[in-house]
Amino acid sequence: MGGYILKRLLSAIPVLLGITVIVFLIMAMIPGDPATAILGSYATPENVERLNRHLGLDEPLWRQYFIWLGNLVQGDFGRSFALNRPVLDEILDRFSATLVLAGTAFVLCSLLGILAGVVSAARQYGLADKAITFVVILGISVPSFFLGMMMILLFAVKLQWFPVSGMYSIWGGGDLPDLIRHLTMPALALSVVATGVIARLSRGAMLEVLRQDFVRTARAKGVHERRVIWGHALRAAMVSIIPVLGIQAGFVLSGAVYIEMVFQWPGVGRMLVDGILKRDILLVQGGVVFVAACYVGFNIVVDVAQSLLDPRIRT
Repeated sequence: MGGYILKRLLSAIPVLLGITVIVFLIMAMIPGDPATAILGSYATPENVERLNRHLGLDEPLWRQYFIWLGNLVQGDFGRSFALNRPVLDEILDRFSATLVLAGTAFVLCSLLGILAGVVSAARQYGLADKAITFVVILGISVPSFFLGMMMILLFAVKLQWFPVSGMYSIWGGGDLPDLIRHLTMPALALSVVATGVIARLSRGAMLEVLRQDFVRTARAKGVHERRVIWGHALRAAMVSIIPVLGIQAGFVLSGAVYIEMVFQWPGVGRMLVDGILKRDILLVQGGVVFVAACYVGFNIVVDVAQSLLDPRIRT
């Protein structure tokens, strides 16, 4: 097992290097001059040239990349131009909010998706299967940001059941019930599409397992159907379901960007959008690399969990 984990960690290095190259080049191709954006009304040619020299933006592009990469390897994400503080500090301050939102959405989509997929497979072609399939297809077809806006109009503006935006109330909030009230709508909106994908793939994995010989043998021996489905079949199907969970974790984490903008959630996604608008290159590059590293790390954990369920994967 140790060798397998080391192999997966080593395989993540070229992936992360590729991400740094792509992110750096995309930010370099964005129109506009960071020095001009920072200086604003003081952006005279002399001041712009002086600031570019101070920030190292007058260096060749390849040299800027290797300087940034060298600092990144040492844990130095640079300093935000707009916020005038270390990028890593800003990311860590924001990441807790994103983790709460994305983590809640991931738990919801995993539990609801697997439950819907198992019930749908156990009642194949029945009324429950058709109803779940209809709801799943509808959920996959609706963009999360559009669903979020509709939820705001209905549940926040019209019915006034939930707050419109933010993570806590400005006055008299800050406790756990207040957080749950603010978290409910964005977490649900973020989890809908992933729930549908997990439900469909869980159904397919369960149907494949239910046709295998060990399931027919368990039924022939008189094992209760509920135990056959939830005890035997689901455990075998989890080998195929777990990789899907890893992919959807990345989808939820990346989808938090626009959901945070819709609900004004103070997380990394909103920070990245603000950084792009302000041409804060180091903030955006550091934020994207940090999120990508979290995604790669989670997929390694998923692969290890899958190998524990099926040791054949290690070979």
